[in-house]
Amino acid sequence: MRTTITTLALMFAACTLPAYAEVQTFKIDNTHSFANWSLRHIVAITSGTFHDVQGKISLNTADIAKSNVEATISVYSLNSSHIKRDVHVLTDEYLDARNYPDMKFVSTRVVPATPEKGKLTGNLTLHGVVKPVTLDYEILGLGKDPWGGSRIGLKATTQLKRSDFGINKHVPNGPVGNEVDITLLIEGIRIGADGQPWSAVQTAPKAISFPAPVEVAPAPVALPTSPVQPAVTPAPAPAPAEQPKESAKDQLKKQLLKGLFN
Repeated sequence: MRTTITTLALMFAACTLPAYAEVQTFKIDNTHSFANWSLRHIVAITSGTFHDVQGKISLNTADIAKSNVEATISVYSLNSSHIKRDVHVLTDEYLDARNYPDMKFVSTRVVPATPEKGKLTGNLTLHGVVKPVTLDYEILGLGKDPWGGSRIGLKATTQLKRSDFGINKHVPNGPVGNEVDITLLIEGIRIGADGQPWSAVQTAPKAISFPAPVEVAPAPVALPTSPVQPAVTPAPAPAPAEQPKESAKDQLKKQLLKGLFN
């Protein structure tokens, strides 16, 4: 089995990765990453997403099986396109976001099956419960971005039973299903050892001589004199117009919009 994994890893490195082997670290770009979900509602399906996904991917290009993933998802970033439903799901009847504001995944094993696909196993912490889960992953792409950096695209899917994590409302009989289908769409930005975005464009170091040459200050230039002009007293600036006070309703609207878009 080990020989098979190693062979597949080498095939992957030869087909889709740079010719040299190294461990590349990617920071999850939470502006282009999503944890999408769907589950049954009565006779239909309701879906939504968590848009605040953060973490890192360590990609071992010599042996994909030695790669690992860590991701943290903010429960408060839930969005099902219906604010009242989102608030209800965040209460202690379901996700209990006040006590469990994040969910976290830490990989423990990567088993490649083809150069692009395989299985990713790890521990998921959700609703205060830690359970092992296995995802089917697919590497969508790896390469340069338009700004001289490097990115990776991943997709992973799995199905969870929410009752396994202590979320038991309407289980087993009720309008809300127990099985939740998960689709992770992840984009990662490669970072360097300093934690900053890696760039293929290397800037040459600036040469500094020692001791530094002494700069001679230029001689002062005499300026022609002009007759003194009488001082002019500026006119007083007009008083600023009084701004209308915001109503309590307008203030609440601003807070709501800030919560939606942050």
